[in-house]
Parts: sequence; structure tokens; C-alpha cells
Amino acid sequence: MDNNILKKKLSTYLSPKGQLRNLGDDMLFEVVTAWENWSGTSAEFYRSIGFSKQQLASLLGKAKKLKREGRFGAGEFKAVAIEGSLPVSGGDTGPCAGAEVVWTNGRVIRFSQIDLLLDFLKKSA
Repeated sequence: MDNNILKKKLSTYLSPKGQLRNLGDDMLFEVVTAWENWSGTSAEFYRSIGFSKQQLASLLGKAKKLKREGRFGAGEFKAVAIEGSLPVSGGDTGPCAGAEVVWTNGRVIRFSQIDLLLDFLKKSA
């Protein structure tokens, strides 16, 4: 969504004192989605929608909490393109024969089967 549209929508919720009041869950979802998709600094985000940090801080906090609790649903599905494939036992290659996890410190863990990756993730959680 364009931040100018979000700015206009948010301006309808301004109180006479300049506070944002009575935003519904759908509006909070739009704010947190715009925030998460923003690639610049937070100050630039606040300027782009015409509000200060003080006006949006509590709204963003509330929206993030609602998102963690699952109130907004799963959101839209984002497909992931996998280039190449790993050999499966028998020498064939399949579209999803294995997985590779790259840690922040540069270490790599390769799983020959997705089931092994799922077991690893369940045990590490």
C-alpha cells in the first residue's frame, strides 16, 4: 500500500488533540504491514505517513502484539523459488529433496530429507 493512502486513512482517526484514536484491527494490520515492508529508517517512515513517533509508537506496539497473537490471520502466502536440487537416494533429483540452513555465524547444516529438518526444528524450539 502506498504510504500516502495510509496517511489519509490514519488522518480520519485523529482526535482534536492530534491523537490517533479508535483504530480497528484492520487499520492496525495496514499500519504494521506498511511498517514491516518499509526499508528505510523509522524516522523516514513516520515522516512518509505524516505522524510522529509518539503518535505511532503505541499503535505499532499494539498491532505487533495482535499479530503475534494471530488476530490478523496468516496473511498472504509467499512462494519461495528453489534453484537446483539435491540428489535423492537413488541418484534422482527432486524439486524438494533436501534443505540447507545457514546460521548467522557462517555455519551450514544440510538436511538430506525435509523430515530431518522438521525434527531438528521441533527439538530446537
